[in-house]
Amino acid sequence: MIGSLRGVVEATGEGVCVLDVNGVGYLVACSRRTLDRLSAREGPQRLLIETRVSQEAITLYGFLDAAEREAFRALIEVKTVGPQKALQVLSGLSPEELARAIAGKERKRLAAVKGLGAATANRIVDEPAMQKWAMGRLLPEEDGGGVAVAPLPLAGADADAVSALTNLGLKRPEAERAVARARRALGEGAALEALITLALRESAR
Repeated sequence: MIGSLRGVVEATGEGVCVLDVNGVGYLVACSRRTLDRLSAREGPQRLLIETRVSQEAITLYGFLDAAEREAFRALIEVKTVGPQKALQVLSGLSPEELARAIAGKERKRLAAVKGLGAATANRIVDEPAMQKWAMGRLLPEEDGGGVAVAPLPLAGADADAVSALTNLGLKRPEAERAVARARRALGEGAALEALITLALRESAR
């Protein structure tokens, strides 16, 4: 199975992109949000890949970050929500927005996603596994004023950025949240310096 691909985006279309990896063009299905982010970037891109095999085809689904891939994996476990409908959901809502909508049982917000509809929105909200996924993505705010997105495990440049922020006096949980937000905004290819700069701004919010 393919876990990730790194290459140059050769073309984008409705719900798909062609990723050129050493001269081989891989057709990868993506959410509209991911395609928009890919179109705004230059140079090689890394996509996390989910491979789905059916009797008709082997289809690759691509994600710029682990949060979107985990949301996709959770969605396709819901009855009648297949991979294409999961991408429709993620085209309309980020993983963070989706988690908040599910946890808050915002049925109308989900139903408003293009191509989804009320019946599927209700099924997603009422699915116990989706509620569990949503609550796992959310943490209580330190001031008790709501919920915040739980940061993903940090490594590499992200861990270095957290270390830099804690050396500047930030508490580790605050630094981790700021770096996680900065990483989601900048994408996988961001340099350490840019990550630290944006994370500092995020921590000042």
